Amino acid sequence: MRVNWRDRRLRGDGDRWLIWAVFVLVAAYTVGLLLHGAGPNPLVDIWLSVLTQWVPAAVFWLAAVRTRFARGDVLFATLAVTFNAAADTYEVTAMDAAGGLAFPSPADVGYLLFYPLMLAALVALVRSQMRGLAWSVLLDSAVGALGAAAVLAALLAPVLTEAVDESAILATAIAVAYPGFDLLLVAVIAGIAAAPGLRIGPRWAFLVGGLVVFAAADVVYALVEVSGTYLVGLPLDAAWALGLALMVVWVDAAGRPHRGPSAGDRKTPALFVPAVAVAAGLGILILGTQVVQPVAAVILASLTVSLAAIPLVFRQRLLRRQARTDDLTGLPNRRALYADAPALLTLSRDATRQRHSALLLLDLDRFKEVNDSLGHDVGDRLLVQVSDRLAAALPPDATLARLGGDEFAILLVNAGEAEATTVALSLRDALAQTFSLEGLAVQTSASIGIALFPEQGHDLGDLLRRADMAMYKAKSGRGGHHVYQSEDDSHGDTRLRTLQELRLAVSDDQLVVYYQPKISLRTGEVTGVEALVRWQHPTRGLLLPVDFLDLAEESGLMHALTRIVLGTALDQAVLWQNAGRSLTIAVNISASSLVNVEFPEEIVRMVTARRLPASALMLEITEDFLMSDRGRARDVLSRLREAGIQIAVDDFGTGYSSLSYLRDLPIDELKLDRSFVVPMADDARAASLVASTIDLAHSLGLRMVAEGVESSVAYDELARYGCDHAQGFFMSQPIPALELERWLAARHDLEPGSADRIRLLP
Repeated sequence: MRVNWRDRRLRGDGDRWLIWAVFVLVAAYTVGLLLHGAGPNPLVDIWLSVLTQWVPAAVFWLAAVRTRFARGDVLFATLAVTFNAAADTYEVTAMDAAGGLAFPSPADVGYLLFYPLMLAALVALVRSQMRGLAWSVLLDSAVGALGAAAVLAALLAPVLTEAVDESAILATAIAVAYPGFDLLLVAVIAGIAAAPGLRIGPRWAFLVGGLVVFAAADVVYALVEVSGTYLVGLPLDAAWALGLALMVVWVDAAGRPHRGPSAGDRKTPALFVPAVAVAAGLGILILGTQVVQPVAAVILASLTVSLAAIPLVFRQRLLRRQARTDDLTGLPNRRALYADAPALLTLSRDATRQRHSALLLLDLDRFKEVNDSLGHDVGDRLLVQVSDRLAAALPPDATLARLGGDEFAILLVNAGEAEATTVALSLRDALAQTFSLEGLAVQTSASIGIALFPEQGHDLGDLLRRADMAMYKAKSGRGGHHVYQSEDDSHGDTRLRTLQELRLAVSDDQLVVYYQPKISLRTGEVTGVEALVRWQHPTRGLLLPVDFLDLAEESGLMHALTRIVLGTALDQAVLWQNAGRSLTIAVNISASSLVNVEFPEEIVRMVTARRLPASALMLEITEDFLMSDRGRARDVLSRLREAGIQIAVDDFGTGYSSLSYLRDLPIDELKLDRSFVVPMADDARAASLVASTIDLAHSLGLRMVAEGVESSVAYDELARYGCDHAQGFFMSQPIPALELERWLAARHDLEPGSADRIRLLP
């Protein structure tokens, strides 16, 4: 799972003072309105009034810039606030000495544009989630919206009556538009509040609260205006400024990257808003038996009560559907699959000609990274989009179900191994395209296990168990998909046992660090070491990374493992520094760790706490992470480089063909993969490729390190090509810290220039 973040230049961490400035202005404006007395006051009614509109607009524009104008909700809201500020500026500067202004005026254009633009922002905010919500949740949302509209229609009846003037069509239309837009805005807000399944980001309550204050101020203004008691300079004028200030808090959070799970998830009980809406609707209908109510209010109240009664009429059908439907994606769930599979498999088995079926079990790779670093709300939106793509890529007669988490099952009737494999490849292709989630470009891949009916199972339970084994085989082999084989049974048992043991190893100090020296090809001096993790297994002995790193990645243990290796390596660096050895320690960092936006700061804190120079640490990052997550990589690497930590690209040359990231990203060193170094002695083309790659690195101002140097021929050739450093078994294999110290001491005792200075195996 790979995530592309915005450039750090646009994070805007230093502009929070604007938020405080907005609230200070609102407070000053409110106090001014309370104190300035009768009649307009230029300082309060012009200058402070204008500032309370334009300073929030500036915050909105900064948020739009930070999101690169890619988020519809932020962009629409920014335009809405800007038009409102422009209208307010025109009104306060164009009014006469008594505070009057002709109606309608150009200011009404800006004021009226605020509403459709803000409604568009709300729609953009929830649009991607609407299809993933259960039908009952959407019904609750509709009940809440209609109930709120009914109440507002009753309150605004005097305004609508007063606004009608058949001799002034334009003035009437504009006068009616204001309460109409307020009614629609409040209805949409209530609909959102009534749908607890919607997650609209951090500090969402400030947006809703700000819009409610804005609409309430409009309603009070309209009622006061109808009574003829409104004057410019009333404390009511501060209400619109307060509403904008609350919205500013939302847009500031919306324009920043999510740093983990959203703290703004709603705690409102699921049925609270619909219940209040129904009570309000009933109240209007009951009151209508005693006092004449507006026709629109009665109709809306009737619709509110009627919609609320639908679940009672269709209760059994709704409950049955909900029991079989996944709430998030709308797909059949595990219960539905178990209920439908027997009939489908029996149909296949009892057909005139014996035909096969297949069960595909699909699991997203490293989905936990998204939930841990971006929040469960982003993870849920990703699952909704994934389910849509899977459904679109499947044959019409296929059954797609979400089993839970990031696991999906696909039942293909009358399909053999060849057809199942073709579908698996099609599904992986469908997921290969980038997903867009609130300004983030998220890439994912999937591992798919395939079990065949009836050869590998005669019911759904057997097929799921064997497809699960095949899926983990696909994950461990990174082949994308795998068809179950009989030997996978033992593999599954071994994997589960190893996973349990690995969890214990992480918490029980069974992980150890070995060090492989890095030699300067120009001077022959040891300039640094690479820290390599090993697992000192209590019964199986010393295990190499190939035996457990993939399992750590799949199970979500990689971040904890990386932290252990980093801590151990940095502690060793302190010991070497105290002993007078100045060695740079390189540590491999997985993409799953780097997805965590707080990890770079955590690394810096670990180095600082040990009072090490930042340059003592070098982080080795894989090439595929740099290429696939260019924006994210730039943000992470820039923060690390600014702290003084060095960056190396590991296994250079084995990933993507584009080399543009070498120009764009802050990198210090390239590590040429051993697959290029080993064949140099016997392959002239391989040697030419190595030489040209070294020249490329030097032309970009980068150091080149050759890995996998296993012979004196390779060592000498690399030195002749101008390679900076070498690392490999010819000099030393990875060894524990104590053995490395003896190795370093032995090298120090030799005379400079001695041939034995190059190779000293322990």
